[in-house]
Amino acid sequence: LPSMRTPTEMIVGLVLCPCGLLLTLTGTLAPMWRQVSLVPDQPVDVVWEQGIWDICRERQSTHDRLCGQADELGYFEQVPVRVAQGLMPSSLVLTLVGLVVAALGVRCWQPEPRHLVAGVAGLVLLLSGLMSLVPSSWYTQELWALPAPSGSTLSVGYSLVLSYLGSCLEILGGLALTLSFHHCCKEC
Repeated sequence: LPSMRTPTEMIVGLVLCPCGLLLTLTGTLAPMWRQVSLVPDQPVDVVWEQGIWDICRERQSTHDRLCGQADELGYFEQVPVRVAQGLMPSSLVLTLVGLVVAALGVRCWQPEPRHLVAGVAGLVLLLSGLMSLVPSSWYTQELWALPAPSGSTLSVGYSLVLSYLGSCLEILGGLALTLSFHHCCKEC
């Protein structure tokens, strides 16, 4: 049987990492890392959606949503939020760099892929996945400790879940691409 031009681990890495990038990008930009409901002195159907860049107030009965709410409790000054503001965009940039390097290593239009370059891309993508997993995990750990009106109900938002999933896909894709080092060692 003729062998595939592009090894399976490279294909897996090139499928998982862009999916992880999209999920992490959505999780980074959308203001829904934490949902605050049943806020005292507010109507029952008012929900605050807190992200790492913005706070939105939504009235669920009418779906009226107003973003750019004032941060009266010092939410954006908290260390887990600040760390997420730094690491999430850095992770996105590093993922893009890793995907470019991976494309140069895999190069399906070449007779043979460059295993060393693909392996290095895998390490870069693995690092970018870890860089987005750290703030997501830390934020989740501190979710209930971050400032919120007393008596309100807190819950995890979808952006945080998407950030987790994206991080995991990037880590798995990066690990798959690092398996290219095995082929590099065989050649030596």
